[in-house]
Amino acid sequence: MAKTNPGRFFEDYRIGEVIHHAVPRTVGEGERALYHALYPARHALYSSDVFAQDCGLEGSPIDDMAAFHIVFGKTVPDVSLNAVANLGYAEGRFLAPVWPGDTLRSQSEVIGLKENSNGKTGVVYVRTTGFNQNDEAVLDYVRWVMVRKHDLAAPAPEPVVPKLSPVVAPETLVIPDGLDFTRYDFALAGEPHRWGDYTVGETIDHVDGVTLEEAEHMLATRLWQNTAKVHFDATFREDGRRLIYGGHIISLARTLSFNGLANAQMIVGLNAGAHANPAYAGMTVKAWSEVLEKAETPAPGVGAIRLRLVAVSAGTETFQLRDEAGKYLPGVLLDLDYWALMPV
Repeated sequence: MAKTNPGRFFEDYRIGEVIHHAVPRTVGEGERALYHALYPARHALYSSDVFAQDCGLEGSPIDDMAAFHIVFGKTVPDVSLNAVANLGYAEGRFLAPVWPGDTLRSQSEVIGLKENSNGKTGVVYVRTTGFNQNDEAVLDYVRWVMVRKHDLAAPAPEPVVPKLSPVVAPETLVIPDGLDFTRYDFALAGEPHRWGDYTVGETIDHVDGVTLEEAEHMLATRLWQNTAKVHFDATFREDGRRLIYGGHIISLARTLSFNGLANAQMIVGLNAGAHANPAYAGMTVKAWSEVLEKAETPAPGVGAIRLRLVAVSAGTETFQLRDEAGKYLPGVLLDLDYWALMPV
């Protein structure tokens, strides 16, 4: 009897199935150091205990996207080991900070299935929740992924495509207990720009670029225990190239956005996201943002700002997203719509 796990294929999923993912992960300070080594991460709230304490927190949490990657990585052996591509995200909410010493685990519910017209692949929709050691939910999100079929003769399931909200309502955003930006130190944070300094429709060129390295991508993918074959095995794709993990592009673009959005401190919602085109080692990634919406919060001195973060390969026209037919331009790598918290 085979003892190895070849991963699930499209025909193995059932609507309503709840998958409890293996291997919980205890998060240490080393996680922060490695995250900041992989990306140009400089947001002050995630860099300094003293800064975070002056903002009403007990200390500096683990970066929001690092927590996302850990929770996401747990799901890969059961959801996307045999994926062709991770397609998108919606309805994401960060529900509680993750602290050094927390142990995270993940579970997912299958909420949608739709076989593609080629009969070789299908799209699987899951709602994933990450829990800490106290069974407290720290984040949840929906993602959908294209997965190969193993048995091409397996009948197609009745298509179920979940209706997803285009944006997380600002009144449902969870503000960490005690967060208070009334004593916020703009000099230490790195930029003077407040919530009130940004206007809806404004675009920001983040200027800096980073060239993707195979070694950094492989380190990141191993760090998050993401075992998807397309990121490791160069023989798994016909072109012989390893795809850069989409989360690597998210974190890279988020940290590049510091230049212009240094005070967009905490991510609290993921409204929508698409990995528009594949990324490979050797590409140079740049980023720009658009302000989509602003909302007040009940926390003292804290406003919410909704941002579109776009990662592009160098040479792609800044502030251009789609062509005349409405398709993403070939150089657009990531289109991410999220909520962040910023001092008013």
